[in-house]
Amino acid sequence: MTKSRLEPQTGTAFELKRGQTLRVIDLEGEQVADLTAFARSDPSEWLSSGRSIDYANTIYLTKGHILYSNRSRPMFTILEDDVGRHDFLLTPCSRETFEIIYKNTDPHPSCFENLWRNLAEFEIAPDAISTTLNIFMNVEVASDGTLKILPPRSQAGDALTLRAEQDLIVGLTACSAALSNNGSFKPIGYEITDPA
Repeated sequence: MTKSRLEPQTGTAFELKRGQTLRVIDLEGEQVADLTAFARSDPSEWLSSGRSIDYANTIYLTKGHILYSNRSRPMFTILEDDVGRHDFLLTPCSRETFEIIYKNTDPHPSCFENLWRNLAEFEIAPDAISTTLNIFMNVEVASDGTLKILPPRSQAGDALTLRAEQDLIVGLTACSAALSNNGSFKPIGYEITDPA
């Protein structure tokens, strides 16, 4: 097992082999982690929110659900889920997010930048980064379609465990958007385990 830690408002990218598990841990509680993935054999195949939601028939993916690529091939299976509420609708926060939503034009870390800077090592361009699985993010949809971002339900030590269904390149962040994390920024832990 390999254990790692992302400091607040940072990100990483790494390879995950088929059959390995990735456990993403909210170390202190109420902290979101953005996750994206690409097929190792062909990075133009990427983790698809639309395909995954379509085939599961729910926007709230949890234990037992499969996360699919844009080519309808399984990328991950969710093995364990301590929280049961994650978001797969919203894109990673970016410089434009802070300008448009927060009215903040000052320099600010963002998940989008943390993803593309780390994924560049694998020659993945920024425009290839689509909607992320926003682990622990608590988004509710009203009857009129309005989205409401609430504090994450995760408590210290809660985790989401995913099994890779193909060889992958994975991007992961400790989210930088205050609204998503109940107003503060905390670290994210992650563990990679080989199959038994």
